[in-house]
Amino acid sequence: MGHRFDPKHVEKLDNPERRKMLPPDDILRLLDVHEDHTVADIGCGPGYFAIPLARLTRATVYGLDVSPEMLGLLRDKAKHEGITNLSLVESHAERIKLPDDSVDRIICSLVLHEVDDIRQALSEFKRILRDGGKILLIEWEQKPMDMGPPLGERLDSEVLLREVETQGFHGEISRPNPNQYIILAY
Repeated sequence: MGHRFDPKHVEKLDNPERRKMLPPDDILRLLDVHEDHTVADIGCGPGYFAIPLARLTRATVYGLDVSPEMLGLLRDKAKHEGITNLSLVESHAERIKLPDDSVDRIICSLVLHEVDDIRQALSEFKRILRDGGKILLIEWEQKPMDMGPPLGERLDSEVLLREVETQGFHGEISRPNPNQYIILAY
């Protein structure tokens, strides 16, 4: 398992540089969220994607995170912004506390490199995803850079794509910037 993100560095999760590299509206457009879609944001942190997702749908957006501190920050932010369709769940990606076939869309941004068992996490994604659903994974390129996790903890895009396809999904890799990649799976 890679190191877990320390909540005391939360300012790194939403700043102008990150918004330039991963503009939420552009990224979420790839997920094709409709107003009746239930969505899970796995490793939601303080809501970088969960808040804009909650504005795209009238259905529930589940913000899942292992950190009670992150969920508290998201709860406060959602309340401040008048978001009422967000449900917070303290949960590990490998043991998601949601029922089978309960969501239409999943996003997991810059989290899979931290989990203990990637195959188990992807199996859980498949378990909670309804037929016809989509998954959007964002991860760090496996190359040296001044940001992100240590190089040895990063996931190779082709290796992660094979893991996704092992779960029965078709996946496509895109690169929104030089430092991260996206796998869209359906």
